Amino acid sequence: MINKVILVGHLGKDPEVKYLDKDRAVANFSIATNDRYTDKNGNRVDTTEWHNIEMWDGLAKVAEKYLKKGSLIYVEGKLKTEEWEKDGIKRYTTRIRVNSMNMLDKAAGESNQNNVASSPTPTAVKQIEEQNEAAIHSIMDNADDDLPF
Repeated sequence: MINKVILVGHLGKDPEVKYLDKDRAVANFSIATNDRYTDKNGNRVDTTEWHNIEMWDGLAKVAEKYLKKGSLIYVEGKLKTEEWEKDGIKRYTTRIRVNSMNMLDKAAGESNQNNVASSPTPTAVKQIEEQNEAAIHSIMDNADDDLPF
């Protein structure tokens, strides 16, 4: 089974970091991804999707120290859905539990010449998306058809 999410987006707010037992940290924030397409009338349409992000321990501490509203990041993780009941009504929330992150913003004080690879070009993002799509197809082509359900 595969549960993998890859996103490149901007933080919508500063990370909220909480410290739990034994110096465990959890950071929560949202990132925005954008999609652009042309509708049937030929008009360009821009849409924004917001994703709830959760980071633990070392990643949470890095987020607390270096990330802020507007930061551009690349994250990999998995979908995690939580369920609870309030006033007899079941409620759900889905977030991305991150296990890998790259900060894509230029470091403070560095010039663009010294940090060319820090900001992804549209071509680089497209290449990442194509590589991930190819990997998913490869995995799915090699999967057994004997599913347990």
